[in-house]
Amino acid sequence: MSPMVKCSVANCSYWGDGNKCNADAIMIDIDAHAKTDYSAEFAGESFDSEHQDRASSTKETCCHTFKKKTG
Repeated sequence: MSPMVKCSVANCSYWGDGNKCNADAIMIDIDAHAKTDYSAEFAGESFDSEHQDRASSTKETCCHTFKKKTG
């Protein structure tokens, strides 16, 4: 069973009812890699990320799963 992921970015294509993220997978990285382009559709595919980092707080993290909603 997948964990429930809450999101506050309403213009993401994975936005669902009750602020629930509907992506099959979530890619989260540290801010130092915020501009990294993983060049992938995120739902249903694996991420090309083999590095491991440590964040000292949530403020140092970012979500790469965001895909702007069209229409």
